[in-house]
Amino acid sequence: MKAIWNDTIIAESKETKVIENNHYFPPSSLKQEYFKSSKTHTQCPWKGEASYYTIEVNGKTNPDAAWYYPETKELAKQIKGYVAFWKGVKIID
Repeated sequence: MKAIWNDTIIAESKETKVIENNHYFPPSSLKQEYFKSSKTHTQCPWKGEASYYTIEVNGKTNPDAAWYYPETKELAKQIKGYVAFWKGVKIID
């Protein structure tokens, strides 16, 4: 699977995990130069507290377009640290 934004591959892995129709990419699959930590956090009742990344590619910024769970509740432990995308990031096979 590939995560693409602004015509650039920002993550690529054959080992994504699908939860609630979202592909979660292993942290090692991210092209780190495109990811900046965000101060945004949200709560999921069964996964835990999500943290976000802002994506920056070729001078364009997509705030909080990626999220992950640095710590998870028991039911979501398989995606701990894995990263999912939204806000126009395309996921293709």
